[in-house]
Parts: sequence; C-alpha cells; structure tokens
Amino acid sequence: MFKKLDWYILKKFLTTTIFMVLIFSLISVVIDTSEKTDEFVKSGLSAYTIITQYYAGFVPFIISMIFPLMVFIAVILFTSKMAGRSEIVAILAGGISFNRLLRSYMYGAIIFGGGFWLANQYLIPKANILRGNFQARYIDSESSYEKQEYYKKRRDYYYRIDSNTYAGMRNYDSTTKTARSGFFMERIVDDKVVYNLRADNIRWDTAKKNWQMSNVVERKLDGIKETISHTQQRNINLSMRPEEIEDKYLKDKMTTPKLISFIDAEEAKGTEGLNNYKVERYRRDATPFSVFLLTIMGAIIASRKTRGGSGLHLAVGIITAALFVVMDKFSLTFSTKSNFSPFLAAWTPNIVFAIVTMFIYRTAPK
Repeated sequence: MFKKLDWYILKKFLTTTIFMVLIFSLISVVIDTSEKTDEFVKSGLSAYTIITQYYAGFVPFIISMIFPLMVFIAVILFTSKMAGRSEIVAILAGGISFNRLLRSYMYGAIIFGGGFWLANQYLIPKANILRGNFQARYIDSESSYEKQEYYKKRRDYYYRIDSNTYAGMRNYDSTTKTARSGFFMERIVDDKVVYNLRADNIRWDTAKKNWQMSNVVERKLDGIKETISHTQQRNINLSMRPEEIEDKYLKDKMTTPKLISFIDAEEAKGTEGLNNYKVERYRRDATPFSVFLLTIMGAIIASRKTRGGSGLHLAVGIITAALFVVMDKFSLTFSTKSNFSPFLAAWTPNIVFAIVTMFIYRTAPK
C-alpha cells in the first residue's frame, strides 16, 4: 500500500525522469539531424517521411541507450534538491527509517525498470526496424566509408547449413538479393565430399519465398561412383533469408523470442561469431536491472546534504554515469572481439556497480 511519502517521491521521480529523457532525446535528434542533413537532402524525402520512417525509430533507440543514465541523473537532481531543502532530514526525524525511504525509490525503480524491460523485449526492436531499414537505404549507402568498404572487399558470404553441409554466395548484392558470381553447396561426411552443387547465380524468389538458381550442376559421390546432373533453373530452400545476409542491424530488429530462436538455430548449424547476438540477448535483461541499481545508488548519494548542493551531487552523478558507460562498452568489446562470456559482458557493469552500491549504502549516514 502506497503512503503519502511514496506518492510524493514517485511524482518527483516520474516528472524529473520524463523531463530528462525528453531533453536529451531532443538534443540527440538535433545533433543527428545536423550530421545527416546532406543525406536527407540527397534522398529527396519530405520532412514528414523522414520523421515517420526514421526518427520514429531513432528516438526509441536513443531512449533505450540513455534511459538508465537519465533515471540515475533524474534521481540525483530531485533527491539533492530535497536534501538541500532539508526534506530528507525532516523525513528521517519524523521517525521514518532510511531503509523505508529507499523503499519509495525502489517502487519507482520497479515501475521504470519493468516498463523498460518490456520495451526492450518487444517495442524497441520494432522501432529499430524503421531506423535500420532507413539507415541502410539512405544513410549507409551514401556514406563514403561504406562505399569504399563495398568496393574494397568482395561481397562473398559463407555459412554453415548443418553440421555436414556448407554453402557460399559470391559477389552477393543485398539490394537485388542476387549472387552474380555463383553459388556452391557441399556436404562432407567422414572428411569426404559426398555431395557438390554449383550454380552460375542465385537470387531470392519473392513469389515462392525461397532461392532460385540458374545453370545448376549437381554431383553426388559414392566412393568412386559419381552421378552428375544439369538443370537450367531450380529453386532451393536454404536455412536463411535475405535480411539475414549483410544486415548489421539484424540483432536490433528482432524481438527477444525471435532473437533466441535465431541464436539457437545458428548454433545448431554450427555458426561461429554469434557473440554480438548473445550480448544483445543478455543486455536486454541487464539494462533494465541497471535502472533499479542506479536508482538506489543515486538516492543514497544525493540524500546526504552537502555544501556543494545539487551541483556537487550532479557532478558525482555524471562522473559515475560516464564510468558506467565506459565499463559497459569495454565489456561488450571484449566479448565481441575475444572469448569473453557474453553473459558476463552484459552483466559485468551491474555486478561491479552492485558492489559499489552496497559499499555506499553501508557507509551512508542513516
């Protein structure tokens, strides 16, 4: 049952957090617009189209990136003001324990963290579909860096269909969904090739929802016996779709159930290099928990009345937030570039800051 104290803190918590999120989202949109003005002009799209097809996905993406830190800074702001007006002292002097005071913050953290968890699992990935598709079509395609990378390396794509079968596409064009320089598939059993398929090209058949090959040569080997067949045109079902090829936004676009299914399917095929997807999977659970953790930390830090007032508390909050972001980025990089566990990569900042929070709580005057 919520008491007056709970409603009082929840109201301040809600209004300050919404204000912080809106302000920083607006700043992010302004900065992003200034950086992408040339691409927007070249696209020839109207302002309405850019807003509905890009910024409708960009804003939720930015919020998902900064939300825990905005909650932390919001808690620092309104709690330090309460401490500066001696409200915290009055609450404690009125017989309310420090733990009971923190419980009011916990209610807000649970509400915000729970809502953020649901958004991370289902809503933000849907928004990322808008952002990712627009970015790939109008922004990345116009980037000089992306163009250099495109012409510098061959657009070859190799993958594993199952534990014994391998396939590859040469010179794949993600725009036309066609591999112009050929397709191959081989099956290996006991270190021997037992099946080989070659095609001059392969493209995605939008009508049949599978792949269509042209000028196909198929070989079946059984010891010294070899059977060869030629087909002018043939369709084949492969365990992948065009959007899974060369889509660097794929992990952001999938809802969590789809992401889990994708990881399981790729692991069953023996695909390597899935740490990016696994980190994203665990991060969607770890980030909402950080909302709860940073809320408690902010409340403990800012509840102490100091001569520096809100300015000192805010400085401490910004430095702490910066450390959290740096630690998060380092752990993610170690996981994607090395063998660091994806689970630990997503949860290490929370583990470290949980220890720090416990230390701050034990040393805080109550």
